[in-house]
Amino acid sequence: MTVTVLPASRTRRAATDAEATAWALAARSGDARAAEHFVRALHNDVLCYVARLSGDPQGAHDLTQETFARALDSLPRFEGRASARTWLLSIARRAVVDSFRHAAARPRLADVPDWQPVVERNQPRGLPGFEERVALFDLLDALPGERREAFVLTQVVGLSYIEAAGFTGCPVGTIRSRVSRARATLERQLLEAEAPAALAA
Repeated sequence: MTVTVLPASRTRRAATDAEATAWALAARSGDARAAEHFVRALHNDVLCYVARLSGDPQGAHDLTQETFARALDSLPRFEGRASARTWLLSIARRAVVDSFRHAAARPRLADVPDWQPVVERNQPRGLPGFEERVALFDLLDALPGERREAFVLTQVVGLSYIEAAGFTGCPVGTIRSRVSRARATLERQLLEAEAPAALAA
């Protein structure tokens, strides 16, 4: 089984960025239609990003909602110096960090049934590409956090290395190195996973 993650073409992503930024600027004055277009344009990117960054696909929708709630509250201060996508992903990152802090401060409950296996058993199966997506998510979750973030930002969300560097606050070379190492790890894990099936055949 080979899983390939291809980012959107740079031209298409640049057009989406320009549109989303224009919608965000238009929504600053309370234009509800512009705000709706802004949310629709970037919703999937934010959902994917927070799911991978948090390592919690089940809580990703709540974190996405939280991200957009914060963004809409902050829209009057958005000036378009960075793309709306970059601005929004920085808000998403803070939402994920805040959720970690909140979870760490929350008291743990004992003697409660584990809901996660029940949810996982009830996930839809047999859909085209389902197993490949699950396998990819498992592989991504095994990556160290900084490498996973760099890989998701550049290979899944589709940011350029320069944008990802600006977003994370580290040099472009560091982003390239993290993505390269993440890719090498993923390729090695895929080959290891496929080896038993190849031997059996």
